[in-house]
Amino acid sequence: MESFSLILAIVVVTALAFDFTNGFHDTANAMATTISTGALKPKVAVAMSAVLNLVGAFLSVEVANTISKGLVDETGIRPEVIFAALVGAILWNLLTWLVGLPSSSSHALMGGLIGATIASAGTGAVHGDVLVTKVLLPAVAAPIVAGVAAMFATRLSYTVGRKADGKAAEKGYRAGQIASAGLVSLAHGTNDAQKTMGIITLALVAGGVVAPDSDPPTWVILSAGLAIALGTYLGGWRIIRTMGKGLTDLQPQQGFAAQTSAATVILASSHLGFSLSTTHSVSGSVMGAGLGRKGGVVRWSTATRMFVAWGLTLPAAALVGALAEYVTGFGDWGTAVVAVFLVASSAAIWKVSRREVVDHSNVNEVEEPPGVVTTAIAAVTPPPASVPATDDLSATIAAPAPAAVAATPEPAAPPAAV
Repeated sequence: MESFSLILAIVVVTALAFDFTNGFHDTANAMATTISTGALKPKVAVAMSAVLNLVGAFLSVEVANTISKGLVDETGIRPEVIFAALVGAILWNLLTWLVGLPSSSSHALMGGLIGATIASAGTGAVHGDVLVTKVLLPAVAAPIVAGVAAMFATRLSYTVGRKADGKAAEKGYRAGQIASAGLVSLAHGTNDAQKTMGIITLALVAGGVVAPDSDPPTWVILSAGLAIALGTYLGGWRIIRTMGKGLTDLQPQQGFAAQTSAATVILASSHLGFSLSTTHSVSGSVMGAGLGRKGGVVRWSTATRMFVAWGLTLPAAALVGALAEYVTGFGDWGTAVVAVFLVASSAAIWKVSRREVVDHSNVNEVEEPPGVVTTAIAAVTPPPASVPATDDLSATIAAPAPAAVAATPEPAAPPAAV
């Protein structure tokens, strides 16, 4: 019983550690566009997002119930299985954070849970219908719906504000962007904090602490909300840089349209119990806003890397979760080996990240390599006329004006012979 209590405590602490990584990994979802357009200073933006994430954690438990009651069979789950699932999710979050890719923390968690469950109890312990209807289909639909909505909202914003005073309109859109960013933060807390609530509740059910089909206890809701709020406050600056500057260059009108569209999609899915990826929703809305402005562009090289990361998230986290579950199957020493591996890997990733520090002071400084189309256009475009780097006096001395040269008289012809 003492050993069981210890493993259950380890699972809860590891789940809160995942929630912490979820917070700093997904801060970009709420605040990247607000920071990139200058609507809020970076530190103020992440502080506001942290508070609203905490508030959002108390608004609903539908997504938590999807994970704790619907995705896998509770009766075939041991606390070690959940621990293994969290290992896969945390490592994927840290790896994608290191390279600045906004992948889905939600899918990392569910991928780890699915892999560890299959390794422990077989494929029959995973409810395929719930996986398809409440995880996979929303993963595909969310970025498309949010992107289309943001594109039309951006066009509408520019059309409506065409005759408005430029400075007054920009100020209004910045205020609207701050409000919509707050709404995204609230939605993020409502959707993402619940995933950790669900995983902790599943562990408590597996350990016999609470009855099956129970809602998350109050202390679980509070601890999950605090963990994601703390992670949010620290700010995932690498991913904020990618979302704010790497995908497209946003103006306040676009930022407002993108965040409002994403928040609407996320809140609607939370109400329906869909375990939606806020990353997918916000990324889709940012790309849609980029395409919605006349002359706007999307950096498809960055978007392609994101799409690849999205496709790898579920299987990669599932593979790590399954391997971790296999090792924990050897007993207490196996669980200890997995725990040491998790801590050592996390420390190594953090050490590598210190080689190039990204924080609030340089988050908007990014140089994206030109894409294929941009390079091709540059190759066939005539170079602009060069401007001498010298001052007027030195330029006059160095080269006479063309008019002066033309005005020089020709030498007189010799007189004709008589």
